[in-house]
Amino acid sequence: MKGRSLRWALFLLLLVAIGVAFVHRDRLDAAALRQWLESAGMAAPLLFMAIYALGTVLFLPGSVMTLAGGALFGPVLGTFYNLTGATLGAALAFLIARYLASDWVERRTGGKLKRLKEGVEQEGWRFVAFVRLVPLFPFNLLNYALGLTRIRFWHYVVASYLCMLPGAIAYTYLGYAGREAATGGESAVQKALLAVALLAAVAFLPRIIARLRLGPSLEVEALKEKLEKEPGAPRFHFKEVLRRRR
Repeated sequence: MKGRSLRWALFLLLLVAIGVAFVHRDRLDAAALRQWLESAGMAAPLLFMAIYALGTVLFLPGSVMTLAGGALFGPVLGTFYNLTGATLGAALAFLIARYLASDWVERRTGGKLKRLKEGVEQEGWRFVAFVRLVPLFPFNLLNYALGLTRIRFWHYVVASYLCMLPGAIAYTYLGYAGREAATGGESAVQKALLAVALLAAVAFLPRIIARLRLGPSLEVEALKEKLEKEPGAPRFHFKEVLRRRR
């Protein structure tokens, strides 16, 4: 009983924190954040990653943080700090969802939703890699949703870190190029063009992945057909959906 009460208290606290963050989200300004972190000295990288992780848990827009990371730390260290902060936040959201609601979801999930959940769990890290490379769902929401499955935690963390790298590189470099353009740095035009090229590469990444078939591809009609089978029918796997496309 005490454990249930604690979970409810933490859940309500999380909702209040998310609500407060949502109301004040417009105050999150990359320039102000950069100025504040510059005054933090050697602690700036740790503070930045902590703020990024907290913002991920509270559904704050990660794009602002990523651009600020590129502007403040440059393309190399900025990518590392952005990626680490985002992964820490994703891991925290995953653990919060698993602790607060996974048992409740497990007891009440049935029918089509249960078969879909089991299909995701059987794909494991491959599914995580796919949705990180191809952003089909909102990043912050996906972190919590995956925590409700039985995907292994470290598989989730490693797949997230590696497969969020392309996007982190592109948006970090965009923040860096923006700073160079604002300060009149050398080769600002070339850096801006490179930033646009990186963003274009990330935008075309889903099409490349679909063509190379490096991960599970969820085709809506095939998935619907699988889910609408009789209750006694064998449970489906995403690999079977892939074979249908071939």
